[in-house]
Order: sequence, then C-alpha cells, then structure tokens
Amino acid sequence: MKTLLKPNLYSIGACTLFSVSVNVMAAESELTPALTQAKPVAQSTAEIERISIHYRQAYRGNVASQELPQAITVLDSSLISDTGVTRFQELLDFSSSIARQNDGGGLWDSFSLRGFPGNENIPSGYLINGFNGGRAFSGHRDLSNVEYVEILKGPGSALYGRSEPGGTINIITKKPQYETSGFLKASAASEDQYRLEGDFTTGLSEDIAFRINGALQDYGSFRDEVFSNKKVVSPSFRWQINDDSSLLYEMEYLKHEQLFDRGIVVIDNNINTVPRSRYLGDPNDGATEIEAQSHQLTYDNQLNQQWSLSAGYGYRYSTLNGFSSDAELAQSRQSLYDDGETLTRQHRYRDYNSVDHAVRFELSGSVMTGNINHNLLVGVDAYDYQLYTGLYRYRGSKGDYAINIFQPVYSNIQPDVSPLYQKQEQQQAWGTYIQDQMDLTDKWKLQLGLRFDAYDQQIDDAVTQIASSQSDQRVSPKIGLVYVYSDELSVYSVYSEGYLPVSGTDYAGSAFAPEESTSVEAGIKFMTQWRQDMPLTGTVAIFDAKKSNILTADPVNVGFSATLGEAKSTGVEVDLDADLTDNLTAKLSYAYLDTRTVNEVINPDWGVMVSAGSRLVNVPKHTASVIIKQDLSVFNIDGNAGINWRYVDSRLGDAVDPEFQLSAYQLVGLFVNSRLDNNINLGLAIENLFDEHYIANSYSALWAVPGEPRSVKVSVSYEF
Repeated sequence: MKTLLKPNLYSIGACTLFSVSVNVMAAESELTPALTQAKPVAQSTAEIERISIHYRQAYRGNVASQELPQAITVLDSSLISDTGVTRFQELLDFSSSIARQNDGGGLWDSFSLRGFPGNENIPSGYLINGFNGGRAFSGHRDLSNVEYVEILKGPGSALYGRSEPGGTINIITKKPQYETSGFLKASAASEDQYRLEGDFTTGLSEDIAFRINGALQDYGSFRDEVFSNKKVVSPSFRWQINDDSSLLYEMEYLKHEQLFDRGIVVIDNNINTVPRSRYLGDPNDGATEIEAQSHQLTYDNQLNQQWSLSAGYGYRYSTLNGFSSDAELAQSRQSLYDDGETLTRQHRYRDYNSVDHAVRFELSGSVMTGNINHNLLVGVDAYDYQLYTGLYRYRGSKGDYAINIFQPVYSNIQPDVSPLYQKQEQQQAWGTYIQDQMDLTDKWKLQLGLRFDAYDQQIDDAVTQIASSQSDQRVSPKIGLVYVYSDELSVYSVYSEGYLPVSGTDYAGSAFAPEESTSVEAGIKFMTQWRQDMPLTGTVAIFDAKKSNILTADPVNVGFSATLGEAKSTGVEVDLDADLTDNLTAKLSYAYLDTRTVNEVINPDWGVMVSAGSRLVNVPKHTASVIIKQDLSVFNIDGNAGINWRYVDSRLGDAVDPEFQLSAYQLVGLFVNSRLDNNINLGLAIENLFDEHYIANSYSALWAVPGEPRSVKVSVSYEF
C-alpha cells in the first residue's frame, strides 16, 4: 500500500523543490535546480516508497543559484500569506528594485525594474512558468495560484530573450500534489471589500495528480463610485508517464469587471487639490470588462543522470472592452487651466484583444572536457502574437463634456465616440540560445551565453489606412565570472546585451524600433551566521545599464507613445534575510537608482525639450522595504505577528513637466496570524497604519493615482 505524506516546500533562490516522502528520517533533499521525476524507490527493510516531485524551471539549467552570476530575489508564499496581499502588483512592492508605473485606469499591473519602465500604454511584461504572461491586457494578476515570484535582475536575465535590461520577473504557479490537501479562506476589508479563495489538490491515481484553486472577489473602493469584481479559477493536472518523464497541464481563467479610474487632478503640486476619494470620470460608463484564459502544457524527461529535456507550449487569449471619461491632457483644450474648477474630458471606448502562442524546447546537462566540467543549456523558443487595439473617442471643443472638480455632477448624457485608431498587429519571432557555465576550478566559474533572435512585425491601421512592417535580427552575448570563495560566499560579475521588440506605433503610424540595451553588474552573495546559530543571507549588487529607443507617453496625442531616446540607470541594491533571535526574523530590501536620459530630445508635437540627464517618470532614487516577523510560540500562541515598512522617494510625475513632482512617502503595515486548532486560522492585516496621503503613480498632473488610505483586513481559513 502506498502512503503519501505532505510535501515540503523549499525555497532555493531560484528553484523550488517539492519533496514527498514516507521515509521521513531517510529523506534526502537536493537543493539544486535539477529535475528528479517522481519515481518509486525500493526500501530494503520495508515495503515503503519515496516519491519526489521536482518541477523544473525554464531557462535555468542545472546550476545552483549561489553559483550564478546574477542577483535573484524570491517573494514566496509565506510572504503572501503573512501580509494578506492578493495582487501581484502589491507583492512586488516588497522588492525595492521595483516601482509602480501608470496602471491604465487601474486595469493592469505596470512597473519599472531597476529604473527602466516599458511602454506606459500597455501592461508590463513578465513570465508565468517561463511563458510570457504580461504581454496582453489580462487585468490584475491574482495571487491565488502563485507559489512564489522570482525577480531575476540585470544582465543575467538576457538568456530569457526579449526582456528589459533591468531584469525578468518569473511567476511560478502552484503545482498538483499527490497528497490530498487544501484550504478555504474568506476575508473582509475596509471599503466593503470581500473575497473568497480556495485551493485543493489530490492524487486521482498513483500516476495522476490534480489541483484547482481560485478566488471570487467583490471589492468596493475608497474612491467614490469605483468598484472591482473578479473571478479567477486555475485547474491543473500532472501525469507521471513513467519513471523518467511527466506531462503537466495548467489552465487559468479570469473575468474582471472594474470602473475605469484615472485618479485625481493635482494643481500646483498640491495633492489636496481635491479629496483623494474624488472620482472625476463618469460612473454611467459602466464597468470595463476583461476576460482572459491561458493554457500551458509542459513535458519533462530525465534522459539520464546528466541530461534532461523540457518542452512546452503556451496559449493565452484576452479581451478588454469598456468606456471611460478621461481628463483632456492637451493644455490648449483644458478649461481647468482657465478657471481652476472645470475639467474638460474625453469620452472613450476601448476594444482590445490578443492571441498569443508560444513554444519552447530545452536541453540541459553536463559534460567533461579534460578537467573542466561544462554545465550546458541549449534551447529554442518561438511565439506568434496577435494584438488588436481599437480606441474610439469624443473630443469636443474646449469646455465640452466637462465636470466641476469641486462639485461633480455625473450626467446621463454621454457623447458618441468615433475611431481614433483600429490597429491589427502581428509579431512572429523565434530565438535560439546556448549557455555554458564552466567549472574552471573548484572556485572559478565562467559563464558564456549567446542568444540569436529574429522577428517580423506587421501593423495595419484601418482608420488611417497606414501599414507598417519591419523585420530584424539580433545576437545577444553574455559573459559572467563567479568566484566561489566558500560555500557561504561568492563574488560575481556579468555583462550582457539585449533587445526588446515594441508593440504599437507612434501618432504618425510608424512602428517603433526595438529597444536595445547593454548591462554590466558586479555583486556578492553570502550565506553566513552573524552570530551563533543566527543565519544571515543576502546579495549586494552594483550595476550600470543603458537602453536606447525607450518609449514615453505622448501628452499631446494621448493614447500614443513616442520615442524618448536613450536612458541610463546606475545603482546599488541590497537584499538581506536574517534571524535576529530564535523567534524573530527580518527581511530588508534597499535600492538606490540614478536613472536619467542620456540625450536631449526636442519634440515638435510637445513643443518642449527634454534635456539630457532628466529623470524618468515614476522612478524614485531611493526605495526601501523592511519586514520583521515574530514567531508567537514563545508566548504559547501558534502563529506569528509582524510589521512592514516601505519607503519610496520623490519621483517625476510627468514626462515633459519637470515641475510636477510626486512627494516621497512611507507606509507602515501590521499583520497577525493565529492558528486556533489544526484546521482554523485567523488573520488580521492593517495597511497604511498612519493613513499617509500620497500619489502611488501618475501619467500627468491630471491623471494622478492616489494611494489607498488606512485599511483593515480580517480573514478566516479552514485548512485540511
């Protein structure tokens, strides 16, 4: 008879190992990214079996994270459960390398990494299990199916291809397990925010495991009239084909409905121009609706003790449709600059949809040549991405379709819209890559990588009848050197080049040239004890990166982007985890970023000059995050309590208006979690404890998104 115990989850820098074992005393843990398929191991003393399930990550190979020339931060499931966050964007706030960017009326996740934002008019890019997940308009990423998030920083992420020089973010989803377990969790928070979340996994047979999780959410808001409703469900199956191979299928479905919200207006840098609750759109626009689904199929095969094969296919489909009433940004058309109270708006309708197909094949293993061990990673990937973006608007004369910012009256009369653009875009790309990390000696490791990419892009606008196409090829090299001083300390340096194809066109209908980048980084990784039996682990990195052909918002032709030229980011990052006592732990993240434009740009549409050395929008110089957690067992309580503090420095609030600055802010949060018995757990989380009034991100002074006031969340969960 086969008995399965609960899997132990180990967070290992950049890999996760699920171990399931009945022989607890004899269980072994391989803390490496290598894949060991679930397979029975005969025991000489009893008829018991040990099953280990290791899920391999794409683009990682078989090198331990401590020996990689790369800074890596992991935000794991314990952080998610402790703090009670439910959105991907909220989780990223705990990494100081990341800053919030324009969130598209509150409808998507948008961020900069190491100072480099992407296109402000589309969501930020990220990966889900190695497949692109942020390329389309798929709403807020929910955390109900997230096991942990890897932030793979800087030039070491070049192997992933088509990524920002600041790095790559890879979401690792929850995987099926063969033991039955799960939970049901209900929560309620300030502003009438209610959520029901669940997770269940079990073995359907000795070879097939199943998992399903998801959430149902009904959220009010501190913003007048604004609401958000969301449904997300994620089933998955794992089939152990034989001792050495497995097949994993994962599906996600999301439906999200939310009132479009550009935030408040800020006059003369006074964020109290209107109350932070003031809604200046029109609730009669109704909800913008987002629907998305994705499918991932991954095949893994352990060919022999040295080599493994991984292959995968990903499909993602999404739609976004809805009306909005947005403040007019063109100064010559805006009545607010005349009387200080009448806000001229545009009435808009968005019709977006996308289809994304991706495939990946990867071979990894090791081979000896003389006295040198080569850890090889060879692969090929490709995608076919189709994006339709239709933007319709009413743009009347000055003062038309206006609202009083101090005494808003929402009208049932909404003007008809006409098409501004209707663009059909298709990107087709493929790439091949090879990486060799050579063990020159026990201490010196040399990593050489090379990636080749080719892509074709075609954009047709049905309104202007303008067609734009381009093709390009790039070779992106990478070289890194690691000195492993000991098991506790390693020093690395790395250089790489990269590029990123960009969606969309400028106002004239011309496609954007790909963004190109160069990056260099040096750092120290350590795992030591700052005092007896008190571990301290961390990474300290310095970096310098440059990106050309970067995009920024075009404030005259709103809804379009324009090329800003080159930007450079130089900085220092520190990430530390420490045990302060037997029951008290601390996690610290700090980043200093000097991000600025390299060249002067004069844009005739804007009528202004962006001088060299100008800061980039929404990018702070200093950010910091500290989390301190106390295990309450010392007080005979089964649970934990903690405090988190975040600091975000002042930022530029508008690409062409250096006078508009967003003030620095600090946020303090508290959390308490207590287990009442073996099954019931209670949670309490308080965010923005001191009710700080701040701007979280902005597009301009007329589209400034206020941060949430103090909020309290309580939750109860039943676990089994």
